[in-house]
Amino acid sequence: MNQQNQAKDSAPAIAYRLGDALYLNITNRCPNGCVFCIRESPGGVGYNLWLDAEPTADEVIEAAGDIAPYREVVFCGYGEPLLRPEIVTEVARRLKERASVPIRINTNGLADLFLGFDVLPQLQGLIDGISISLNAPDAEAYQRLTHSPYGLQAFPAVCEFARRSKRYIPKVTVSVVHYPGVDLERSAQVAAALGAEFRVREIQGFEQA
Repeated sequence: MNQQNQAKDSAPAIAYRLGDALYLNITNRCPNGCVFCIRESPGGVGYNLWLDAEPTADEVIEAAGDIAPYREVVFCGYGEPLLRPEIVTEVARRLKERASVPIRINTNGLADLFLGFDVLPQLQGLIDGISISLNAPDAEAYQRLTHSPYGLQAFPAVCEFARRSKRYIPKVTVSVVHYPGVDLERSAQVAAALGAEFRVREIQGFEQA
C-alpha cells in the first residue's frame, strides 16, 4: 500500500491537526473498500496514521492534550470510529469535561449493521455533529463505489442511520466524493429528503489532473 511508505520513520499519530481542527485516529478497521479511499493514496493527509495497535481511551486523551485552542475535535482516522463506540463515548465525555469544543464524528453510517444495535442514543449530549458518507444517490452506485460487504442493504442502512441521527445529534451532514460517475444532483436530492445538510468532498491525497 503506497500510504505505508509515507512518514515511515514517524510514530503513528493518534491525534493530528488539520487546519484549526484536531482529529482523533482510533482504529484502522473499516468494513468498506471505497475506490476513492485516502488510505490508498500516495499523499494521504501528511501524517502516519497506520496504528501499531488500537489506542485505549487514556492514550487518546493523552494524545489530544489541550483541546481548547481548536475549533472542533473530530473522530476520523484511517478507519471507522464507530467500530469502537465505547472509546468514542468515553473520550467524548472526558473531552467535554475539559473544554466546550464541539465534537464531530466522521462515519460511513453502517453502524446499525456492524454493531447490531442502535448506538445513536449513546452519542446524545456527547457528539455535536456527525458527517455521514452517503457516497451515492442509490444502492447500486453505492455498492460500486464502496464494495461494502453488506451489499445492496448498505445504502438503505446509511440513509436510515442519517435520518435517525437527527433525533440525537444537533448537526447532521451527509456527503459524497466528487468522483467520476457520482451524480451530485441526485445525491443532493437524497440529502434533502433525509433532512440533512449536504457536502461534496474533494478527493484528497491524489494528484488531480
